[in-house]
Amino acid sequence: MTRFSSVLLTVLICLVALGQFVQVITRYVLEIPVMGLEESLLYPTLWLYMLGAVNASRENTHIRANVLEIFLTTERQHQVLAVIGEVISLIVGIWLTTWAWDFTKYSMRVWRESPTLYLPTYYVDVALFVGLVLMMIFTAWHLLMHLRALFSPLAEPAVEGGLK
Repeated sequence: MTRFSSVLLTVLICLVALGQFVQVITRYVLEIPVMGLEESLLYPTLWLYMLGAVNASRENTHIRANVLEIFLTTERQHQVLAVIGEVISLIVGIWLTTWAWDFTKYSMRVWRESPTLYLPTYYVDVALFVGLVLMMIFTAWHLLMHLRALFSPLAEPAVEGGLK
């Protein structure tokens, strides 16, 4: 799965970069813009954004500003903070996923098309829902791992020097 996601993200970023390169060269150097190139780049760009977020969620490498970790001293406190963070992420993420589902249903019903190439925009719109669902799966997985670490017998601090 890791190999597949890295190859897919690499292909998507190369497509977007190549498309932007062609757009800049044809528009500003050759002064002959390619009509519809921005529309066609919308597909790999949105999927790249969402699958990149899914990858960060899978690897648990989202950017965080955990100021509270500075004041926490034990591993147990860090695990409790991680559980609280994952629960909040899950609540907000599920709320956003329900909105994305409503938007996906609307997009399917309306079946909009892009203005120049008449490409169905549903395949761009569904990326939001798919990405959020996958992120919520990984967030739930990380929550379970943090709970498991929090309640495992090894998480209890050992008393130095034996029993007192």
